[in-house]
Amino acid sequence: MVVKLNARAFEHAKKLVKERRVVLDDRDEWSEHRPSVEEENRYLEQHGFAEYRKWYLGEDDEQNEENKGRYKFPYGDFEKVHRCGVLSAESRAGQYKHTDIEIAVAHVHGMLEELS
Repeated sequence: MVVKLNARAFEHAKKLVKERRVVLDDRDEWSEHRPSVEEENRYLEQHGFAEYRKWYLGEDDEQNEENKGRYKFPYGDFEKVHRCGVLSAESRAGQYKHTDIEIAVAHVHGMLEELS
């Protein structure tokens, strides 16, 4: 498994933060704010994988592009960037030594902190 930075998602996250489409929530709220499987499936059905992948900062390039398992490190709810999602992604990227993702997520985290 090779998980690498999804550059499109990184650019999308930065754009959303610049537009202030964010939720400045607390670290521990991601389990409540993260989209459910049903919400993910509904979003996929309505928007397809091209839009779905914009919400995941990592991609496992050994998985098919039209497989949800390919996309890792979610950061929002398909509408807004959530600080809790960014913090979770940053922590997990560091834990699993995905340095490129960790650096990108840290950048988004910094952008969010400038807003608060």
